[in-house]
Amino acid sequence: MRRAPSNKASLAGIVVLALCGTVLAEPQVELQSDCPPGFELTGNNACELRTLYQNYDSLHEAGVGGPRTGLPEARDGFSPQQIDLGRYLFFDPLLSGDDSLSCASCHHPDLGFADGRPRSIGIGGAEVARAAPSLWNVAFLRRFFWDARAGSLEEQMQGPLYADDEMGTTPAQLLADIGDNEHYRRLFRDAYPGSEGPPTLDQIYTAIAAFQASLISLNSRYDQYAHGYHDALTDREKAGMNVFRSFVARCAECHTPPLFTNQQLAVIGVREPDGRAFDPGAGATTDNPGLRGGFKVPGLRNIARTAPYMHSGTFATLREAAEFYTLGRGHALPVAEQDRVTVHWHIWEPDLGAEELDRLVDFLGALTDESFKPQVPSQMPSGLLPIGKLPEALAPHLGQTN
Repeated sequence: MRRAPSNKASLAGIVVLALCGTVLAEPQVELQSDCPPGFELTGNNACELRTLYQNYDSLHEAGVGGPRTGLPEARDGFSPQQIDLGRYLFFDPLLSGDDSLSCASCHHPDLGFADGRPRSIGIGGAEVARAAPSLWNVAFLRRFFWDARAGSLEEQMQGPLYADDEMGTTPAQLLADIGDNEHYRRLFRDAYPGSEGPPTLDQIYTAIAAFQASLISLNSRYDQYAHGYHDALTDREKAGMNVFRSFVARCAECHTPPLFTNQQLAVIGVREPDGRAFDPGAGATTDNPGLRGGFKVPGLRNIARTAPYMHSGTFATLREAAEFYTLGRGHALPVAEQDRVTVHWHIWEPDLGAEELDRLVDFLGALTDESFKPQVPSQMPSGLLPIGKLPEALAPHLGQTN
């Protein structure tokens, strides 16, 4: 249950005293006027993405994606102030129903913007149904959630914000929490000049989407190789890339460079861990029975940072995930589902050997690039700790104020 205002004030005082100034009673927060790295500030105060991939005309939808394949259109054009406001909102636990979680609790920058869990943990310790996908390069994506049920970042974020087992807030509570905070009111005026009245839901959604769209990862050693520096990859990584792109393994047909996803839904027949019930995936959110057990093909950027793997954390390592694809079509499906699930035709029996699987893993490690990882704010406009992680010493006090 939401804490009463008096309890929130008491908690703020406890936090300030316990942390000796780490959380400021009066945050001194100003929005950045410069674009994040990788973006250029235009004359109309808009941040536009700049990448060498924009020099390439061919799009990855046309084939399996060569090294110099272009990217789909990115979502950009937000102001520096909107992006930076979104950064504060993203890390602020004020956005959850009990001030215990932020967006970053499930999308942590040090964990590939995932959370390192088989399935994410929401408000009150509730385990949600699926793993948190990475947010790197979401600016290029057309559909969101594992079952692709959302068509925009703004639509997607309303799911976890208002889900009872995730962040557990409501639109009215969110507006009150933001609108009652004088620091946020000032920051929203800076990010949306000329706007009248208190912050709106659309402004909140836009700012968070602006920040998420700035999370660009396109300068891995693979990218350096793709742009002409062929010594950027080791011999083992090059061998792994050849397996990845081969018509035996067929990895690149779904994980298409340079995003390393074709953005489609695919039924691959992965098992659920720990005896969990079969997840129908997109079969439950579309009118297509052929998508029973289907999930969105994830991008592989920074994949080495986002273990465990698959929609419910079935595989602990990249080696296990790679091996799944060579063990036989539909081998992991429960008996009860074998006649109800149509496995994607790319999933067959490539019969890859141990050496080829090891080289695949080597190559996937070369897709890591966190050079544009944003800085976690040192303080929140709310006065709460960023990311929603509070010291264990404060747990007894939190329990008294629920």
